Amino acid sequence: MLKEFIEFLKEFKVISLAVAFVLGAASTNLVSAFVKDIFMPIISPLLSSGSWQTATLNLGPIAIAYGAFLAEFLNFIILATVIFIVVKKIMKTEDAEKK
Repeated sequence: MLKEFIEFLKEFKVISLAVAFVLGAASTNLVSAFVKDIFMPIISPLLSSGSWQTATLNLGPIAIAYGAFLAEFLNFIILATVIFIVVKKIMKTEDAEKK
């Protein structure tokens, strides 16, 4: 039974998947901290309220809170760009190995 389990782990590359998951979670935290603690304080003076977490756009009786959304959007863009670059490098390496 133990041998079958070990074969399962090898065949479906479960260990690699677990490592990728952990690294993905860590990189998400890193990018979030970068946006929140480094990037947004630079952008904050440009926002109307001065504080990016509470930045709002008032349209009459409607208040659109865009500050937190802007931070999450930047998190997504930075993380997607990093993943794109990493995958592009990996694919280029795999293509070179196939030739």
